[in-house]
Amino acid sequence: MTTPKKTPDGIEIPPPGPDDVLYEKADVYARIVLNRPTILNAMNRNVQRLLLAAFERAEADDDVKVVVLTGAGRAFSAGGDLYAYLYPDDDPAPSGVDVQMKIWSFPKPVIAAVRGHAVGQACELAGVCDFTIAAEGARLGEIHIRHGFPPPVLITPFLVSMKNAKELLMLGEQIDAQEALRMGLVNRVVPSESLDAEAEAMARKLAALPQTTVRLNKLLVNRAYELMGLRAALAYRDVPEIAAVADATRGDEVATSRLALLHEAGWSAFLSTRDAMYRERPADGGTDGE
Repeated sequence: MTTPKKTPDGIEIPPPGPDDVLYEKADVYARIVLNRPTILNAMNRNVQRLLLAAFERAEADDDVKVVVLTGAGRAFSAGGDLYAYLYPDDDPAPSGVDVQMKIWSFPKPVIAAVRGHAVGQACELAGVCDFTIAAEGARLGEIHIRHGFPPPVLITPFLVSMKNAKELLMLGEQIDAQEALRMGLVNRVVPSESLDAEAEAMARKLAALPQTTVRLNKLLVNRAYELMGLRAALAYRDVPEIAAVADATRGDEVATSRLALLHEAGWSAFLSTRDAMYRERPADGGTDGE
């Protein structure tokens, strides 16, 4: 058994395990659950492997008509695991793009049920699902810019308007569920205690409809966005000029100093420095953070 490792400030990071993603079948639909609740379901290579395997399992099961994707505990996911390096993992694993494009092209409807944080890579994971239901109190955001990272999956410009896409991607702020609804990141906002029931009700409604037409209509909507250039946009790293700028983010002075602080002083010091400007906003006195 692997002994859990700790950050410099004593926060315990659990080792990767086979239960980091759970698969639960409920007759006509399956629940896929991100299951690292003590670190807000942060995603690493092991999670990506298990997520892809879970979707492949659901695709192969003819009894499963719909998938509900959610997170255990108080969050959907805090995004990429910034402490993944504590457990070196060189085994083959799909990228975030691979997993999310699996969901995009998945022949069955996928519903994201979001409570708590869905930020960074997790905001995109929820966004690429066919439907996103958010609990009141949920917080979403494309916060990669706070770390100096480019967006792994460029889905947001296809979900919201140009102005909102730039606000989300360039400011890196978190927004509440109602603002996410206004922008178009989510379909519905429901009381937290009703989230699972609402997701199940939608799954059962979808499962009761003519399945060939359900799948056709998903294909048709996806085709419309692909004709608008979605796949080309996702492949931005294939454009030399953009790839050069994306690669340069790794050497950004602000980003490297923040990540060095994360490794040397720990999560609390990293958050305090990284998110200071968000905590000091005078508009509502609120705080952003995972």
